[in-house]
Amino acid sequence: MRFGVLGTGFWARVVHAATLAEHPDAELVGVWGRDLAKAKAVGAEFDVDGFDDLDALLSRVDAVAVAVPPDVQVDLAVRAAAAGKHLLLEKPIALDVAAADRLVTAVRDAGVASVVFFTFRFRSATSTWLEQASRTRLAGGHGSWLSSLAGSPFDSSPWRKEHGALWDIGPHALSVLVPALGPVVSVQAGAGLRDTVHLVLGHESGVASTVTLSHTVAPMSAGTEFFVHGDAGRLVLLPETGSAEDAFAVAVDELTAAAVSGGTHPCDVAFGRDVVAVLAAAQRALESGCRESVAL
Repeated sequence: MRFGVLGTGFWARVVHAATLAEHPDAELVGVWGRDLAKAKAVGAEFDVDGFDDLDALLSRVDAVAVAVPPDVQVDLAVRAAAAGKHLLLEKPIALDVAAADRLVTAVRDAGVASVVFFTFRFRSATSTWLEQASRTRLAGGHGSWLSSLAGSPFDSSPWRKEHGALWDIGPHALSVLVPALGPVVSVQAGAGLRDTVHLVLGHESGVASTVTLSHTVAPMSAGTEFFVHGDAGRLVLLPETGSAEDAFAVAVDELTAAAVSGGTHPCDVAFGRDVVAVLAAAQRALESGCRESVAL
């Protein structure tokens, strides 16, 4: 499958483009960016062309891997879908439900395959954990992701600074808790220090889970923890191993399989849209101090 990468930032270069350039069953054709000089520079790293004309790149590929801010991603992905290109997207797919719905409609109308790169979901440890969770009656769960962006490649990311951990790493938490516990129908939220947020998620099944997220803790406090509990006790999701590039290579494989079969992927744009709906409800709950319903 011939891919174009949309984006020229750190993640686009070291994960999307680098992985596609080495993938045995994918061909990296080119890199698009709003700044042609940057697009050409990233393309030169992988011996492909750089573009600032999106249509010119789309004419040469079967699929696009999109690594741009969420509000920019929507319009680019809609244009790519309309051109019949399969989509490998970043999370969150949008920053509001209306934009996410527009993207879902575009993908459905075009009949293209879509995969959203929720990193955890493309690791074997997560697949094993979800399989174990599906075999027992669950009563709830918890997710905690505490991090510090200081000194990281994402420290200068404007959209992460504006929207915080809720919108950046919240999607990762939802990507494992929702398939384990079921769709989220309500959210309560409380703010901690800086961008720290605490969520109580009400699931359609009647159980509840809790989530704590932060990009602004002290570096020594950083860490992740996810578990569900029920009749079989506590099932802990083992810490992820391997690189993001390894997980992205799996996502490429699974997008290709969905494109060939004409089927849908568990992490397609429809699931990505539901994640956006939960995040939007959480944002409203933070602002209102009330429990908010999720727009299913």
